Amino acid sequence: MANALRVPPPGFDELNIDEQIEYVQALWDRIAAKEDAVPVPDWHREILDERLADLDANPDAGRPWEEVKGDLLKATRVKE
Repeated sequence: MANALRVPPPGFDELNIDEQIEYVQALWDRIAAKEDAVPVPDWHREILDERLADLDANPDAGRPWEEVKGDLLKATRVKE
């Protein structure tokens, strides 16, 4: 790496955990905003192809996201 970065950056350890998570999320959001530059490994594409083939073979095997989300929220007792 041409410009070695200090890990973590100065001041990071002084942030509380919530702030550290927010910082890391903000970094990821900046990277993800350049989606054409984010490489997708071949093994990710293979898994996606397998899952799409499974969906084509078994279109009724899944459940709608809203139903799954509702069950998860009930199970964890989280309010929307």
